[in-house]
Amino acid sequence: MSEPVKESWLQWVALATTILAVAAAISSLKASSYSTRVQVHTTEEANQWAYFQAKSIKEHGYRLNKDVLTVVGLMEIQNHKMRDFVSAKEKEYNVEIARYEKERQQIKADAENIVKEQTLFKRHNENFALAVMLLQIAIMLSAVGALIKKKSAWVAGIGIGVVGLIYMVNGFFLIF
Repeated sequence: MSEPVKESWLQWVALATTILAVAAAISSLKASSYSTRVQVHTTEEANQWAYFQAKSIKEHGYRLNKDVLTVVGLMEIQNHKMRDFVSAKEKEYNVEIARYEKERQQIKADAENIVKEQTLFKRHNENFALAVMLLQIAIMLSAVGALIKKKSAWVAGIGIGVVGLIYMVNGFFLIF
């Protein structure tokens, strides 16, 4: 009996499928990494806004106290010590209100920066996730092409694989 004829393109299928599988594995790890970063940043953002709200509530408390003292200050206070106390407390509350306003602005800026980073991480993740999907389709088409010995299926798989590789590269560099 004679040996079956080996088709040389099948060796290229094995090599291409291996390369596509490695690229898919790398893309999958990077997509997972960026997904985790997005989740961590989502939590950090929520924490910043909760902190912002806490500062707002504290500031509001000082504003209420200051308003009460302002009303008391408008009354004719005969006691000199009481008048000095009200005046000193109003000044103290003004300092605290200004401090809380400044802190809230910093917290808001920090939260907005987290959102910017989160958006960037989402873009990386989307590219890697799309790369994984395309590379898996390419691997499947290559395997099917080899199994049924249809070179056209393998070529289609290579075409989709190239697009997957482009998205993988874009996942690293965000070219588009």
